[in-house]
Amino acid sequence: MYFMQKNINIRNKKARFEYEIRDKYTAGIVLTGSEIKSIRQSKASIAESFCEFNEQHELFVINMSVEEYSHSTHYNHRPKAERKLLLNKRELKKLEKEVKNTGLTIVPLRLFINEKGFAKLDIALAKGKKLYDKRDTIKDRDNKRDLDRIKKNFK
Repeated sequence: MYFMQKNINIRNKKARFEYEIRDKYTAGIVLTGSEIKSIRQSKASIAESFCEFNEQHELFVINMSVEEYSHSTHYNHRPKAERKLLLNKRELKKLEKEVKNTGLTIVPLRLFINEKGFAKLDIALAKGKKLYDKRDTIKDRDNKRDLDRIKKNFK
């Protein structure tokens, strides 16, 4: 029997560790029928993906993998195809200007299905962290974990 999860929430856990997040946007994705069915079964990954503009100033998500849908015919989608993102013109111009001028990158943070049933992608304008920034992140995380343990034992 075909099983569909209610709330799909696929996250890019590496993004917050690798990048310093500046701005967040929610974009729609242009998908085919077999792609949306695979996403509804949580058979997608945005761990290694990033976003890029083409010559026509359209934004695409690159390297997002959506597994082939098991019940489809031979007209199935390509798992690592480039998929167009849908944003307002004003948002697209602002993002493109930031990427070109300041050298920031656009990374996907979360893939989800909204209440209307459409697939959406939370993307962020981000700056890559240096090695010492990552060390600080690890140190802060370890300190927080130790502090939580102490609080738990104290109660």
